[in-house]
Amino acid sequence: KSDSDTYSCDIGDAQSRAKLVVQEAPVLFKQELQNEEAKEGKQVKLTCELSKPDTPVKWMKGDTVLHASEKYEFKQRGTVAELIIRDVKPIDA
Repeated sequence: KSDSDTYSCDIGDAQSRAKLVVQEAPVLFKQELQNEEAKEGKQVKLTCELSKPDTPVKWMKGDTVLHASEKYEFKQRGTVAELIIRDVKPIDA
């Protein structure tokens, strides 16, 4: 995307110009989330892999956006995004 701009070829007495517009490729899941089972009180990690590194990720439980806390930890390295849920309870299912 950062290559989008106007480019020119200059031969002294004349110039030729062209505008380049780079369309960003959509971000896709290379590896989707997998179902997990965990015993109450344990920790579970949900992992997905994206097609582009450092893509902003929003974690949700149902329709509720999750926020980092003692319960939820988010990690993201390159194309891999992780949600760690600590001390799981039946309500976390």
